[in-house]
Amino acid sequence: MSESPDALAVWCRVRQQVDWSTVVPADPVPPVRGAVDGLAVRYDGPVRRRDPARADRLLTALARSRADAARGEPLGPQLPASWQRLVLGVPEAPFRDGDAFAKGGRERYGLTPHTWRDFTGCLRESTDAAVPLPARAARAYLDVSFFHPFTDGNARLFLMALAHVLDLEDVRLDEVGPLPVARYPDDPDGAADLAVLVTVLIRATRRRAARDTHRPPPVSPRAKAGGPRPGSGPAW
Repeated sequence: MSESPDALAVWCRVRQQVDWSTVVPADPVPPVRGAVDGLAVRYDGPVRRRDPARADRLLTALARSRADAARGEPLGPQLPASWQRLVLGVPEAPFRDGDAFAKGGRERYGLTPHTWRDFTGCLRESTDAAVPLPARAARAYLDVSFFHPFTDGNARLFLMALAHVLDLEDVRLDEVGPLPVARYPDDPDGAADLAVLVTVLIRATRRRAARDTHRPPPVSPRAKAGGPRPGSGPAW
């Protein structure tokens, strides 16, 4: 039986085929923060319902990644490694030392003497200002996905890498639910579509943030009724 193709090598070729500078509008992306942190909501909602301990570890790792972004730490291999230790609750999370597999073993990610050098170079490009922010964030998501740097738990890092790239430029999505679907290394159109989806989610976050900013504060039932009744004490 022949060995399955190297999905990482395929991704590295496809990555060069995508014109990341034009897949989404090149307009600057102003800072925006949603009323909630969409990634934290995901961890504290669907993930917690399945596995409370995993949710706690992911929230701890997310807090670390947010702190890294606040310090201006660019995305590099050392950051996913530090997050991975918290995600898995282990003292060390070394890079894999052999081929990795995903999608039920159908995708194989090879390992060569140049893999970690290439991974570092790819992540470094997440700060390339010549590429629109949504495209850089989507590309980082796919880089972590297909380099598959660790033996276990890689899928928990894709969104965190994407969120870190956005957070470095003070952009924080209030909804991430549409992002974690199966991605394929031989799909340049799918890679471009992910960048478009990130753009859509940023715009939706901005619309909701503007709506919430201009929405009047809620009026209490007592105020609607004309204030407190005589002798009922102060309206705190």
